[in-house]
Amino acid sequence: MPPEIAPWLAGNTGIRGFTTRASRLPGPHVALIALTHGNELAGAIALERLLRGGLRPLRGSLTFGFANLAAFERFDPRQPTNSRFIDEDLNRLWDEAVLDGARETSERARAREMRPLIDTVDVLLDLHSMLWPSDPLILSGGSERGRKLALAIGVPQLIVADEGHVGGRRLIDYARFVDPGLRAAANLVEAGQHWECDTVDMTLACIASLLRHAGMIDAHPDLPPPAPHWPPRLATVTSAVTASTPNFAFTRAYRGGEVIADRNTLIAIDGMTEIRTPHAECLLVMPSLRPSRGHTAVRMARFIDPAEAIGQAGSE
Repeated sequence: MPPEIAPWLAGNTGIRGFTTRASRLPGPHVALIALTHGNELAGAIALERLLRGGLRPLRGSLTFGFANLAAFERFDPRQPTNSRFIDEDLNRLWDEAVLDGARETSERARAREMRPLIDTVDVLLDLHSMLWPSDPLILSGGSERGRKLALAIGVPQLIVADEGHVGGRRLIDYARFVDPGLRAAANLVEAGQHWECDTVDMTLACIASLLRHAGMIDAHPDLPPPAPHWPPRLATVTSAVTASTPNFAFTRAYRGGEVIADRNTLIAIDGMTEIRTPHAECLLVMPSLRPSRGHTAVRMARFIDPAEAIGQAGSE
């Protein structure tokens, strides 16, 4: 069920749904963003719990943000997929040309309202969940500093470096977080399946790991203690498959995080086109088992050595 976030809607930042708590000690500005999609409740549940529990940073400032409030307010458990957004996906609008453009939608108005605060953030974690069964993962984007941040968080263990969506820039792809010469970094966590208790637990574990990395917490009753450290696995997307017909179908119900051992394995049919793995040990990233035409059906990725990945961006 959706959390009761009404006590936090006024906020203290001048942006509805955004609350910043600051320490007297200097440090980074970290932002935790939930409800980028209005039906992804786990992040909102986690932030409401932390706000109610009085979480404050030991240094720097910490912002708790509920993003697409208009979509969230339409959430109906009987039709839970219908409130992802109102007019368009809020997580495809973070391009300066789009934000500065003339077109008006509910989500563009909200992105423009959020933008001045986002422009002050040093580290951002965008909290998401997934419709189809999948292992939890962090999306680091394509920048070296995004990969470094994801490796430092390390929870969940699987990290996927990608270049985003053809449909538009995500919040983690916003210029502040990717442009050369800047220092801010952002990650997106896909903490598990929609509307599952385990997804809330993973969201809180990821938040806790980020805040410990940033030196902003010691311990807090609403955050889990550090877990045994497992080396993160890093994969980089080698191809993204977009459904080009209404008849796209996988050969079976793949789970996100599955690794297909052999190159050239048939995994789907798109009309008359066969979709095959481009390389051996191919990681399937968030397959959408009933993709609409023009939408991403699956991304395929290759595992790489994290040390090699950090060096790829050179002087970035």
